[in-house]
Amino acid sequence: MHGVVLDRLKEDPCSGALYVFTNKRRNRIKTLYWDGTGMWVMIKRLEQGCFTWPKGVGEKEKLALAPEALALLLDGVDLKQGSLKPWYQR
Repeated sequence: MHGVVLDRLKEDPCSGALYVFTNKRRNRIKTLYWDGTGMWVMIKRLEQGCFTWPKGVGEKEKLALAPEALALLLDGVDLKQGSLKPWYQR
């Protein structure tokens, strides 16, 4: 992921930004974050369902999300409809 941020996104992985990636099935999200002392890699895999990823964002494109939008995405909220996905339960 470090290489993807450098080579494809042309960004500095040590900038303090949170970089978020998903797989084709949209059932996994990986994040990369530099906290000043080391690199954090976090992975979330859904047991059922998939994350709602904004349409029109291709494999090599960047998208800036507000922290609130990322939190909603990770919590299973469909960003288009503003409702929880049918599979999501707390």
